[in-house]
Amino acid sequence: MNRIFLLVLINALLVSLSARADVTLLEPERVFDGRELHEDWIVLVADEAILFAGPRGEAPDVAVESTLELAGQTLLPGLIEGHSHVLLHPYNETPWNDQVLKESEAERVVRAVNHVRDSLAAGVTTMRDLGSEGAGYADVSVRNAIAKGLIPGPKLLVAGRAIVATGSYGPKGFHEGVTVPLGAETADGYDDLVRVVRSQIGRDIDFVKVYADYRWGPGGTAAATFSQEELKTIVDTARSSGRGVAAHASTSEAIRRAVLAGVETIEHGDGATPEVLRLMKKHGVALCPTLAAGDAISRYRGWVKGRDPEPARITQKRASFQAALDSGVDICFGGDVGVYPHGDNVRELEMMVDYGMTPGDALHAATAGNAELFHLSDTVGSVKSALLADLIAVRGNPLEDIAALRNITLVMKAGVTYSIQK
Repeated sequence: MNRIFLLVLINALLVSLSARADVTLLEPERVFDGRELHEDWIVLVADEAILFAGPRGEAPDVAVESTLELAGQTLLPGLIEGHSHVLLHPYNETPWNDQVLKESEAERVVRAVNHVRDSLAAGVTTMRDLGSEGAGYADVSVRNAIAKGLIPGPKLLVAGRAIVATGSYGPKGFHEGVTVPLGAETADGYDDLVRVVRSQIGRDIDFVKVYADYRWGPGGTAAATFSQEELKTIVDTARSSGRGVAAHASTSEAIRRAVLAGVETIEHGDGATPEVLRLMKKHGVALCPTLAAGDAISRYRGWVKGRDPEPARITQKRASFQAALDSGVDICFGGDVGVYPHGDNVRELEMMVDYGMTPGDALHAATAGNAELFHLSDTVGSVKSALLADLIAVRGNPLEDIAALRNITLVMKAGVTYSIQK
């Protein structure tokens, strides 16, 4: 009886919503709902939400205002980019040091306006930004401008100023008499870390980003920065306000400390050993491998893919990603876009598949998977009734060829259509 009552209630709600909202019917050839592929599904959108997704014969009887025929196309949730820097642009255009030291915050914000527009056009409807890289809290303002409808772009989750240990971060290369602005905020020890995390929370960041290691070891090798206790201080302080922590960590020791401290995601993770991968799996910590960033940097340094031998860095990254897949840790889709051009976000998904992931698993990571990791699954990430209508359509079937995601025909965010290509 309870189930029957619930079905009647849901149907009444659907009819009520449709009565006061313009309803759009989407008719694709197939729907990937974030987990599975369905043939002969339709989707009804009312205002900003998905009214219905499923077989046509089960759809509610509502008045349809407009119809989008998507013959030969796949409809799927908007992509959720897990690692981006909207205030950076490719390093082969301007080195990172020069972006931090020579480009004004105004210029960087103007660039960011273009960057978020390009990512939205590429099918990214939600984006996690991993630090403003010397631009203060400009990412917070860009996020708010998008939310107010001033500029088009994905829904942003922002970290503001990443947290680094004193002496570890750049720009570097100047003598001791020169003081330069840093690309992140320094903090050390219990009291200082609590103060800095709280100050960032007060600036309305969405999560905290910390550099658990950096290239400050002998000869510029990567080495851990914060102790496990310091990292736990950051996590506990952030968590008290309902925020999580993402940790840049490429060495096994930094990953170990960060996982035991309670971070939610490891960014990069190149040096993850089988032991720390098991630890990540045990504690439910996801890996955001950023494959495309390493590929881009190798190309900037002269590597011609397909002609030159594969650099050791790329071979090692391919092996570490396969080890992560074998371990069963959750994989986050996020390529460190900004190191390479915004709008080329699909590059990371193509590399995830090239490095051993199935297209279906890669698509899940970029939709329902990232929604779960970022605590958004009650609003986005799936094609399901009552969720926001963050939807994209592509020509072809991305579960057969992930590159089909480059053939975007429709981008819809919260029921608003930003791009349609016939």
